[in-house]
Amino acid sequence: MGKDSRIWVTVGACGALALEASPSYAMHIAEGILPPSWAALWFALSIPFLIWGLRNLRVRSREQPYLKPLVGLVGAAVFIISCMPIPVPTAGTCSHPCGTGMAAILIGPTLTVVLASVALVLQALFLAHGGLTTLGADILAMGVAGAFVGYGVFLVARRAGLSWFAAAFLAGLLSDWATYAVTSFVLASALHGSSSLWTMFIAILVAFVPTQVPLGILEGAISAGAYRFIQVRRPDFLVLVAKGSAV
Repeated sequence: MGKDSRIWVTVGACGALALEASPSYAMHIAEGILPPSWAALWFALSIPFLIWGLRNLRVRSREQPYLKPLVGLVGAAVFIISCMPIPVPTAGTCSHPCGTGMAAILIGPTLTVVLASVALVLQALFLAHGGLTTLGADILAMGVAGAFVGYGVFLVARRAGLSWFAAAFLAGLLSDWATYAVTSFVLASALHGSSSLWTMFIAILVAFVPTQVPLGILEGAISAGAYRFIQVRRPDFLVLVAKGSAV
């Protein structure tokens, strides 16, 4: 076969692959899914937490010189962890780990909301994961619910006498599940139509169970591993979190 023939065969094969129909699954809540009124509501609920986080970052940065590099490192981890899509055929979407439970027990929940917001904006703009009109809902689910549930679970578990490993594991696990519970409610509230809100909520939540149960366990392991890594090398970084004063 001549050189020209091989080129055209290669081009033809690439074209055939490009034209082959295949299912597409989007991460986060996709653009256009939520009616404008609902999208505006979730923005209104999430923005105060974002402002709180930015203010907290400014205040804590003055007192803790190491904070900004740590926030950057944790932010990169959140972005990468939340870019691991697992298709959920029954829901026409994707599950994915979030990393916000891990982030919350390392730097606190309000800063985690900021990191989640940055990750979601970048993923919407450059990776077509989620949308800009649905950004408020995604921040509320992954940033606010994930961060505050993870942080709260960690503090309660530690004060109940659980080991740091068990507390960090539960923080990652329940943070992940809380994120998808809120996501299910957001979708159900906007899409249930004339049917029951709670029936729709349960149906969406159940669709996520096959993937999110093991992913939640994975997030628990990631959170415990990350906490141990920082605890061994720089335990002073975790003082505020351990005291419950890193909100």
